[in-house]
Amino acid sequence: MIPAHVPDEPPLTYADSFDIPVLFRNGPAKKPRRQWRTAKHKAWTGSDGFPAADGWYAPTTTWREIIKAATEVGRDVTPHLQNQPRYAHGELVARVSPLYAYLGAHSVTPRHPLPGAKGRRLTWNPVYAHGTERSAKNAAGYRLGMTMTEWACRSLLGLGQTEHLELGGPVPALYDTFKDPKKKLPDLWGRHETEELYWLIEAKGGDVGLGTLRKGWAQLTAGSKVLGAYGHRTVLVGASVRPGDDLFLTIDHDLHPGQPPLAPAGSDAADEAAGPGNLEDHLGDSDDALIGAARAQMLAYLALRSAPASQLRTVPVPADRASRHRRSGLTTPLEDDSLTLAMRADARGAATGTEQHTLRAGIRSMGLDDFLSCRIPGTEVRLGMSRKLFAACERLHEEDLAIARRTPGLRAEDQPPADLELSDEAQEEQRLTQRRIFREQQEEARPRLRPLLRDAYERGAASDWSDLLRRPQEPELDLEGDEGLLEAATPETYVAVSRYDLPPALA
Repeated sequence: MIPAHVPDEPPLTYADSFDIPVLFRNGPAKKPRRQWRTAKHKAWTGSDGFPAADGWYAPTTTWREIIKAATEVGRDVTPHLQNQPRYAHGELVARVSPLYAYLGAHSVTPRHPLPGAKGRRLTWNPVYAHGTERSAKNAAGYRLGMTMTEWACRSLLGLGQTEHLELGGPVPALYDTFKDPKKKLPDLWGRHETEELYWLIEAKGGDVGLGTLRKGWAQLTAGSKVLGAYGHRTVLVGASVRPGDDLFLTIDHDLHPGQPPLAPAGSDAADEAAGPGNLEDHLGDSDDALIGAARAQMLAYLALRSAPASQLRTVPVPADRASRHRRSGLTTPLEDDSLTLAMRADARGAATGTEQHTLRAGIRSMGLDDFLSCRIPGTEVRLGMSRKLFAACERLHEEDLAIARRTPGLRAEDQPPADLELSDEAQEEQRLTQRRIFREQQEEARPRLRPLLRDAYERGAASDWSDLLRRPQEPELDLEGDEGLLEAATPETYVAVSRYDLPPALA
């Protein structure tokens, strides 16, 4: 029961910015005792790697960055959604809803405030604190850990796209060792271009204590032994929060010098030069970056592809991708972006009495592009992408379907009968085997995919949305906007959240 002294408050109207205390260390240690509130934090100036000195920092981020991390991190489930794309909505709800259900925000006054800090931090809300059973708390902790780990590694530290380690890891010659189900290995891996290192990453979330961190460090040590002579960094992220306290991160890390990372098979000099952080910053000159970006956005693509027409709309953003290159984090908030605001105002001024088709052509001549977006049912999150990326995802989806149709172990005729009862362990092993086969086939197809996706990406720029969606009607172009939405964009993707969704925090 929630105690009577906790006020029954409506959902917060919030400014979408929070300070996240982060402690960098060189190995697991006891949980800090409220140092996230009392320590003198160093100013975070943005980084494409680890800061020069360990210690406490308090970078500011947005709820949009956190939601983007939640929708992209973890297992690639798209092989299992090839023929049922409408279930992509359900997967997105599963990734986002625990954060909305259990996180709140509260105002804080640190002992040593930093200039520019928002004075607002995340915490568990009363629903979690007083009415949630242990198993649900464990599930929420897992989702929180994976989300904040993705946020820390990519938005904060400039890591490239993360991948789940269960599919084989970064070095093809070591796939079989990484795929050994008997080994307790870390969750994720990525490649950091600026550091020229692989990263092995383990995520922990909830009320994270020293025992949990030591288990995570042991998993990283096992992964490090497998990776061996290749230069890498082990990264353990603990997203720790208790009711009434601030969410803070501990990032324990260790550097292992060695051979530089391997370039993707068949990549050229332009591909090898693709820089840090966001793959979308390099789609014009790197075919492998384009494949990676399309792969990372397949879940959002499937949701857009299968959404009812009533949930689809297009939103205008500047066509100049350079205006949204990575500065701090992966996304550019649009509500304070003077270029976007001015161009949208000009478009509204020219829109009076103009038909949608003419208007759509008109805004493109004004230097605007319109990204397709849809609301994820059961949430107030909207996801979207550009024509060019949508077209690339469409072609990749077609190739994935072809893989599923022709590959033994993935074909419909190879699946066990529906009435065959399998244990949970057997079902999980079957799914894991299918994902591995699928990934291996995708990598074999990479040289052939490069020109196919490049052609689709370039052709998408001149395509109508009705042609890309294979529907007779264009989605509605939204020039008025929604004052209740906070929007953000990357060079090729879009995310928006409601200002009014975050539940109240514990008083």
